[in-house]
Amino acid sequence: MSSSSCDVIIAGGGIVGAACAAACARQGMRVALVERDVLGSGATGAGMGHIVVMDDSDAQFALTRYSQLLWHELSAHLPASCEYEQRGTLWIAADTEEMEEAERKHAFYTQRGVPAVLLTAEQLADKEPHLRSGLAGALLVPEDGVVYPPTVALHLAREAESHGARLFPEHAVVRMAHGEAVLDDSSLLLAPRLVNATGAWSPQFGADIPVKKRKGHLVITDRYPGFVRHQLVELGYLKSAHSIGTDSVAFNVQPRNTGQVLIGSSRQYGNDDSAVDQHMLTAMLQRAAFYMPAIASMSAIRVWTGFRAATPDKLPLIGPVPADDSIWLATGHEGLGITTSLGTAELITAAFTGRQPAIAPEPYLPSRYKGLQSQGHEESLCNGKA
Repeated sequence: MSSSSCDVIIAGGGIVGAACAAACARQGMRVALVERDVLGSGATGAGMGHIVVMDDSDAQFALTRYSQLLWHELSAHLPASCEYEQRGTLWIAADTEEMEEAERKHAFYTQRGVPAVLLTAEQLADKEPHLRSGLAGALLVPEDGVVYPPTVALHLAREAESHGARLFPEHAVVRMAHGEAVLDDSSLLLAPRLVNATGAWSPQFGADIPVKKRKGHLVITDRYPGFVRHQLVELGYLKSAHSIGTDSVAFNVQPRNTGQVLIGSSRQYGNDDSAVDQHMLTAMLQRAAFYMPAIASMSAIRVWTGFRAATPDKLPLIGPVPADDSIWLATGHEGLGITTSLGTAELITAAFTGRQPAIAPEPYLPSRYKGLQSQGHEESLCNGKA
């Protein structure tokens, strides 16, 4: 068995793993990035690419807003193939109750320095004329963006490589513990820090990791330039996203710079089959057509599924695993992995280098779960010491 050593081994070459690799390599660490498939595949290749600030909790807001600002900085350096655009999100209110939620979100964001604008029904129709009539209004969050995640992941991985990182695409980590990672070709990588960024598959390296797969469907249409101008999300989406035990769909539509329309979203627990579920797909498209009737007559060119990495409290796991002081988690981001990839990488790198992190890391520590507790390791991350 051949072996080689480095400072950090990262399992998972999606956007979270690639972001961690790039951030660590920039700091002069010797990095190995291992991806079982092609770089930027998995959930990264299946996601919508919405860069969105969220307010379900203060911790979620802190990580999404911090990450969004990092995206604003990174956008100036992204190649055109990454398709970054600051389109803004329109949170659609179907009725008076949802308009009250839009007003609450508006107050929350503006109090924290996030630009946001309440729109009347008439203003909403002017901005998105293909929406159905009778909607109550919307909240516009103009600094939200969209991006094509697979090419961003590849860009970040190549950036890491330019700083000396070694890339191992189409190689799986079959065992990872105690400073060792064994690959599927029996080669051995050694490092004092092992980062598990394998998303929905992260429990393969620790049964106590509280991550479950949450299946989703997406549809992309033929080209309809100008049909959609913003990322459109129904405020009822929040009920769908919060539902733990039941299948759900919600109106979630994204414009692509190709003129295509990306249509979501669905959520399913307890379904590990990657095949398209026709009843979920039908329900999702019917929901989309309820808000934008012309969608019903559009031509779809591809349908696919993916698996989000969900945790019980809707927050990611970022930090050390007490049972093995060499293993760190960067997983459990659910539907916000694209947005929070950059913030996750900065939290991990700050801990590795002893820097004070820009946001408090405590809400994301794996030790918040009973099976993953250790006061000593919690203190090491919070103090910026690895």
